[in-house]
Amino acid sequence: MDLAHWLGRAVEQHEKWQDGHGPRPGHPALDVADADLSAAFDALAERLDGSYPFFHPRYAGQMLKPPHPVAVTGYLAAMLVNPNNHALDGGPTSSALEEEVVEALAAMFGYREHLGHLTSSGTLGNLEALFVARESHPGRGVAFSAESHYTHARMCHLLGVDAYTVPVDARGRMDLDALERLLSTGAVGTVVATMGTTGLGAVDPLHRILERTRPAGVRVHADAAYGGFFTLLAEPEPEPEPGTVPGLEPGPEPRNAPAPGPALVDPAPWRALPSCDSVVVDPHKHGLQPYGCGAVLFRDPEVRRFYGHDSPYTYFTSARPHLGEISLECSRSGAAAAALWLTLRLFPLTRAGLGRVLAPGRRAALRWAGLIGASPRLDLYQPPDLDIVTYYPHGAPPVLSRVAAASEEIMREGMRGGDDAVFLSTSRVSAGAFTARRPDAVADAEDTRILRSVLMKPEAEPYLDRLHARVEALAAGALGAARAGAAVGEARRG
Repeated sequence: MDLAHWLGRAVEQHEKWQDGHGPRPGHPALDVADADLSAAFDALAERLDGSYPFFHPRYAGQMLKPPHPVAVTGYLAAMLVNPNNHALDGGPTSSALEEEVVEALAAMFGYREHLGHLTSSGTLGNLEALFVARESHPGRGVAFSAESHYTHARMCHLLGVDAYTVPVDARGRMDLDALERLLSTGAVGTVVATMGTTGLGAVDPLHRILERTRPAGVRVHADAAYGGFFTLLAEPEPEPEPGTVPGLEPGPEPRNAPAPGPALVDPAPWRALPSCDSVVVDPHKHGLQPYGCGAVLFRDPEVRRFYGHDSPYTYFTSARPHLGEISLECSRSGAAAAALWLTLRLFPLTRAGLGRVLAPGRRAALRWAGLIGASPRLDLYQPPDLDIVTYYPHGAPPVLSRVAAASEEIMREGMRGGDDAVFLSTSRVSAGAFTARRPDAVADAEDTRILRSVLMKPEAEPYLDRLHARVEALAAGALGAARAGAAVGEARRG
């Protein structure tokens, strides 16, 4: 795809649209000299040149990748108009686009009825979900796992709601026995199930959580900000007939598109999503969008009653519901809706559509876990549920202080590698969490740091062998340095 060509098309279309509204005056207050802009732009380009190469498969650190050129094209086309999706007054067309993409997301999660909208992030989506939870179950708290995103504790504090942290098992998933004990107190009104923790990529057993919460009348919110789109890989399903989602009918299947294959993730938790009271997903993670595109959906449209408010100068151009009337945010970019709408025309929410973009990263994670398991220099922290791989330098037995030092050394040295650079990240884990996975570990510190790689770009699959070889080489160097340091320490003590 020639991005420059399509960005040019977007600008041409915008100018044509402007010209259709007749002559308009300019104003010298907005004039900018080309020489001044050139100098300023060069300075900006120099600053941006210091960015990490998020686009390259050698970047396997945080949850970062560039948006798809289709999304960039759609975003620019609408950004030039600059609609505000708070009210139909500010975004009549882009609001309609948002309603269509939200309907598509709701269908993906199995909601027959829904109330929802896009948000600027998963954080805002979770805030809205917990706000509705508070209003639905006043005086009762919110429970979430110890591996869940820090959003939930922070949002509970903001909302004045009691927060309860549920321990996790040896795979970083919510401990069901601990949850059951907490539910028996009657203090909890909502349980948050994380469909892909941002640290380990662990998926809470949503189906089992629902079995325990429903008899107690407890709401369940699925924080699927990271993992939500993996529901497309949960099981092979036939393609929907054109017209099932208004305005988002799939176009012709892409050439050489693979036929739907077997499930790449455990189907059970994903099949339970239609029974959740609410769900949050971030299209700016696995949905190919630029940042500023999250979504929150509610299974019961009647929760709109909690959003009731009035504005003396908006909501007058249409009797239809305005998105601002069901949202805690006010001004919000309509360009995000346009970008997602255009993307879903090319990558519909099916296994053979957007699913084919997620599958390579999942396959790469599974294969890398196997390579690490067979490596003499690396050990797997735990098998990946999604596309996040966690591992650490080999030790027999592992000593937590040495694991932390070697992991940090690998991350730092990898970034200094020039043409061989790799960009990894580390994650802090407690001694208890580590020894739950490696009982033979020497816990000489309260916590340690392990390596963490996010393989969310499809390009990670063909690049994996090179990535693994480089990380193994870095691990060999780090382990050698660690042994030498340990020997010096022993000699000094002796």
